[in-house]
Amino acid sequence: MITYLLKRLAVAGFLMLLVSALVFLLMRGLPGDPALIALGDSASADAIEAYRNRMGLNDPLIVQYVHWITGILLRWDFGKSVLNEQNVSLMISQRLPNTLTIGIPSIVLGILLGLPIGILSAITRGTWIDQTFTLIVNAFLGTPRFLVAIFGVFILAFKLRLIPLQGYTPPWVDLAAYAHKAIWPVFINSIYIFAVLARYTRSNLLEVMTQDYIRTARANGLSETRVIFRHALKNGLIPVVTIIGLQMPQIIAGAVIIESIFNIPGVGQLVLNGVLNRDYLVVQAAVLVISMATIASNLIVDLTYVLIDPRIKRMSW
Repeated sequence: MITYLLKRLAVAGFLMLLVSALVFLLMRGLPGDPALIALGDSASADAIEAYRNRMGLNDPLIVQYVHWITGILLRWDFGKSVLNEQNVSLMISQRLPNTLTIGIPSIVLGILLGLPIGILSAITRGTWIDQTFTLIVNAFLGTPRFLVAIFGVFILAFKLRLIPLQGYTPPWVDLAAYAHKAIWPVFINSIYIFAVLARYTRSNLLEVMTQDYIRTARANGLSETRVIFRHALKNGLIPVVTIIGLQMPQIIAGAVIIESIFNIPGVGQLVLNGVLNRDYLVVQAAVLVISMATIASNLIVDLTYVLIDPRIKRMSW
């Protein structure tokens, strides 16, 4: 187990370095001059050149990358915003809690909806219940979240006036206001997780229920309820753990859309503004933090899978 963990940590470290290099190069490839954006069109050439020298933008790319990644590894320092020279680490730490208060409830809600509906759909295969749930799941999977968000805002905020149009209150400031303002963003962000889990749970459970040991259990006179909940679910839901872990990128991708539409000051909105303003270090830091969260969630899923599936455990040892 220790050897498996060390191998996974080594792979995670390599992936982080790869992601950091890729996002660094991609940001440098975008058109536009961040110094010009920061100082404005009226700035003189000398002022722009002085700004670029002060922010290190005139250094060779390899020097800029080494300086940036070394600061992170040694001091957890992501540098300063090219646009306003604010501390990037502070900017992310201020916005990350807002993203988490939308992302974590979205994951929980997606699981609470997706697993039971997937199980019920498998148990009632071919009935109107199964067909209804399948139609809903396919509709959610085929509809972009930004369309659902815009439609929801139009109906609930403009027509019915049930939710505020914009604004966000963290739960530690006012729990009631948070619940009122976050309910729709959380629901929209959970749609994809719910749909994926429901579909995958249904298909995986149906496959398990055709196995020989399930037929043997039925032949031995066990009730259908006991067969499903005692035997089929025990093995049928193991792979679902992996699917849950793989939803982290979807939550993060949804955060960019949701935070922009509902004006939530989170990391997703920070990334979007950073890209639009060519704020290199802000985008690089935010993407790196997001990648860390994604890789960490996948690592946790891998370890959980090893613990709950004896076959994987023997292979890892």
